[in-house]
Amino acid sequence: MEPIQITAIAVALALDAFAVAITAGVLLKAISLRQNFRLAWHFGLFQALMPIVGWSAGQYIHDRVQIIAHWIAFGLLLFVAQGMLRSASGSGPQPAELKDPTRGATMVMLSVATSLDALAVGLSLSMLKVSIWIPALIIGLVAGGFTTAGVHLGTKLSRVPRVSCYAELIGGIMLLLIGINILREHGVFATM
Repeated sequence: MEPIQITAIAVALALDAFAVAITAGVLLKAISLRQNFRLAWHFGLFQALMPIVGWSAGQYIHDRVQIIAHWIAFGLLLFVAQGMLRSASGSGPQPAELKDPTRGATMVMLSVATSLDALAVGLSLSMLKVSIWIPALIIGLVAGGFTTAGVHLGTKLSRVPRVSCYAELIGGIMLLLIGINILREHGVFATM
């Protein structure tokens, strides 16, 4: 597989992480080096590991995983989004009580949700008999870079008064839209 093809795949896979990172940056308003590292590290790590897992599983689970992976990603994003939307409506935790999206279970759920497509890529590479190590490294590095860029863009967007006031609402809607787009990409709405 050509380096340009691997890079194109890595960029395509990193776009969900980029969008989620923008949301995290908007919510946090200011991000420490530690928070940035945690989010970029986890998003990059999960993006790198998922193709390896998919490649290792190979043909055996290809059909089974491909059928449900998009629903798992949608469910995880929906879970995080509904918490943000409840908080934005005033029925959830108030801003002082909000959890840092770069820590704990929220970060893990976002990492998994944004990297499930990489699992399918690993399965595909396995069927093409392509070695996984270099593609996985490139996918992880690109995802980490896009995450860092997204977080910093989000912190800049949070300085815009309208964005800052509605950060959780915007973030929840963005996560829902990402989840719906994942379903669309996998043809869920084509059968309706």
